[in-house]
This record gives sequence, structure tokens and C-alpha cells, in this order.
Amino acid sequence: MAEEWDVIVVGSGNAGFSAAHSAQQQGARVLLLEKAPKQWAGGNSYFTAGAVRTTHGGLADLRPLLDDPAEQRLDRVDLAPYSAADFLADLQRVTRNRTDPVLAQILVDESREIMSWLHDLGLRFELMFHRQAYENDGRFRFWGGLALGVVGGGKGMISQHQAAADAAGIEVRYDANVTGLVTGDHGEVRGVLVADGSTVRELHARSTILTCGGFEANPQMRAAHLGPGWDMALVRGTPYNTGDGLTMALDAGAQPYGNWSGCHSVAWDAEAPPTGDLELTNQLTRGGYPFGIVVNTEGRRFLDEGADFRNYTYAKYGAEILKQPGSTAVQVFDAKAEPLLRPEEYRSAGITKVEADTVEDLAKALGIDEAEFVRTVEEYNAAVTGNATFNPTVKDGSGTTGITPPKSNWAQRLDTPPYTAYPVTCGITFTFGGLRIDPQARVLDRAGRPISGLYAAGELVGGLFYFNYPGGSGLTSGSVFGRRAGRTAVTDAA
Repeated sequence: MAEEWDVIVVGSGNAGFSAAHSAQQQGARVLLLEKAPKQWAGGNSYFTAGAVRTTHGGLADLRPLLDDPAEQRLDRVDLAPYSAADFLADLQRVTRNRTDPVLAQILVDESREIMSWLHDLGLRFELMFHRQAYENDGRFRFWGGLALGVVGGGKGMISQHQAAADAAGIEVRYDANVTGLVTGDHGEVRGVLVADGSTVRELHARSTILTCGGFEANPQMRAAHLGPGWDMALVRGTPYNTGDGLTMALDAGAQPYGNWSGCHSVAWDAEAPPTGDLELTNQLTRGGYPFGIVVNTEGRRFLDEGADFRNYTYAKYGAEILKQPGSTAVQVFDAKAEPLLRPEEYRSAGITKVEADTVEDLAKALGIDEAEFVRTVEEYNAAVTGNATFNPTVKDGSGTTGITPPKSNWAQRLDTPPYTAYPVTCGITFTFGGLRIDPQARVLDRAGRPISGLYAAGELVGGLFYFNYPGGSGLTSGSVFGRRAGRTAVTDAA
């Protein structure tokens, strides 16, 4: 006979654990299934920096969440409140007003409450001094609407979720490859099919929650949905997010929704492995580009490095790099900018780096067009206006004039050796297209009706992100809709 559970959750990332915790809190017997072996547990959540975007009223509001609320640097923090209106405006702006208004409002409205809920589960938080603040005149100023992160980053988040699940008695099974949904005569979902070698077993549940990510680790699906060349992108995170949950849900009649031709992709070390590194995780990201210039292998700039804070551009600039010759580019800095680069991204082991005392020698060492690169640097230096005081914590308006593309903020001349360069390519994080859900995380069919017994949260939910992404909002979304999915999965079945 098939095993019987109240709720089965498919996927062991932040969304999956949030759904499992939520269902268990409602009194359900919960089984969480993970396709990957235990050392790869956590999906893409493991590979994040652990940043979570939340509304807040300033430092006093966030202090109760902090692992060390008496940390000495807190007395020197400038942290402006981040309101629901701020969060929603950022989400609408970067998605060009395409974000689903209902889901977006839920994400924003519950973002602060979900932090307290996660904290009560046992997750530990800190202010992200190392990523989201610069010290100026003895004060730490946070920027870009993002301040809070999980202690230990993504690794810490998954470890803390696992500990909470163990303490709550939630059963987690790894190497559990879910290959399909068990459906009834009327299309209702009654459980899942799990492949165990050559044997396929049925596991039955009153409710099934899919939290197993998008299709970013599936080259064929990337090429089919994102377009030519995307099969060549490197994968930032888990190799196990191959679109299985999306495929089985669509086969069961689920409605596709959102930006299926869009994804979160970043500047990624050009010599990185094909999929995520369990030790380095997000350290292969190169997010310091606002303080230098980015050129392609022909020596030409092709994007506005200072268009906005990194938090609002990094998730779309990977796609711009992919369009360049050889799908690679180079981030270039001088000695003035180097101190602003995060050490874990630019000075840790495994970094691909070139250094030279002249621009000409740098081009030679990189193997890019020397004459064009020198011309690009000279034109850029001549175009820097110097009309504002350089300030990395605000959009300082220190830009360029007379060149295309412009640099809108943080423009400083590249004139102080040594010069350093970091070759980058496109690293894909997750795909934006997914399943359509209602506000309670029920998966909808193509007629807009809930599919009985099927729920979803996390990266396989479509409709929230289009074209771009506000940094830190993915983990928040996974928790908000994971908690809703777990709660609804139990109450619907009662």
C-alpha cells in the first residue's frame, strides 16, 4: 500500500522548508522530499548570500531580530526606514509595472511579519555590514533598500531550517526523485510518484506543495524559453533545478504564468564551474561594477554601470554579458575603486583576476583589443563630469556626458594604477516563468480554477518578477508564499 501523508512538500530550499514548517504548525503530518543528495540540500537558497528584503521602521524595528542586538557597530548605523510603499515601488519599477499586483502586495505587506516568524523558528539574522553598508566618517550607511540577512548566508539559512525541521519532527528524505503527480478522476492531485532506481512508488497526500525551483539548470529548457545562447550560460546554484516540478504541474493542467523568457542572471566569474560550487557559493558573483567600467572582448563598454544601486541592476546584467562576443566581459577598476570591492567576491580563493600598471598592459594581459580598450578608457575619462562628490551610499549623480552608454552615477576617472580586471560571464540564478497561483498559493488551472490538492511557492511561481529583480526579494517571496501554501494545504483538506 502507498504511504499516506497529510502534506507532501517537494523541494528543500527556503520555500520548501517554510511550507513544511507552516503545515506542521497546523497539526499536519508532513513529508519533505528532495531530489538531490543531502550534501546538495537547499536548492538555490543554499547558494545565496542570505539577504532578505523586508519593510521596516529603521534600526529599532530590526534590532529584536538580530542575533547580536548589542553589537557595537549598531551605535554607528544610519538605516532609513523602508516602507511598504518603498518596497512596492521598487518592485514595480524594476519589473516595468508587470509584477502581479495581488501577489506583489502580499509579498510587500507580509515581508516584515515573515521575518519574525522565521526568527521564531530559529533562523538567525544580522545586518549585512559586509554587503550593504559603507563606512563614512565613522558611520555605517546602508543603501539599496536591503539591510537584513541570515547569519551564515545561504548555508546558514538551510542549516537553520534543517535544525528547525528536525526539532519539529518533520521527516525529510533526500535522493527522492519526484517524477510526477498522482491525480484522481477529476484532476485532483493525490500525491506524487517517486523513482527509486528502476522502481516508481506512489506516495499519497491530501495536499502536495511544489517548491522545487525553475528550469535554470536545464540547458534545453533555457534555450527553448530564454532564447539562443542561453544553453551556454553557467549555473550559479544547484544542478538539480531542471524544471521537473513545472513540467509535472503543467502536465496536470496547471496554468503557465509570468516572464517565461526572463531570468535572474548576474556577472559571474568567467572561469567558474558549470554549476554552483558548494564551498564558494555566491562568492563567484562580481557585483562591484558600479565603481568601475565593464567592457567586452572588443574593448568597448556596453552598459551603464551606474544606472542604479547594484541591488536593482545585477540580476539583469548577466543577460547583457551573454549578448557580447564570446558571452564574456571584463570588469575594470583602478586603485581608487579597489577598496570598495567586497573581499569575499574579489579577494577570496578561486578569483580570476588580471593586474597591470598601465591600461595598455592590462589589455595585453587580457587578450582584448588594445587600441579599442585604450580609446574606451580615454573617452570615458574625458566624459566624467566630476559635478558631484563621489558617494557610494547614494546615487550621487557623478556621471558622464557625451558617451554612449553613459555612466549615470559613481563615475570616477580610471587614472590611478595599478589597474585590475576581472573576466566575467553570465551566471543564471533562477527563471522567472512559472505556475499561476492564487493569493493562498493554490495552483490554478488554465481556466483560472484551483487544482484541488496542489499548491506552490518559491522560484516556480510565476508573475512576481519580470525582466529584473530587487535584490533579496526572492527569499522573502519563498517564505511568504511557502507559509501561505503550508497553511492553506492543511485548511483546504480539513
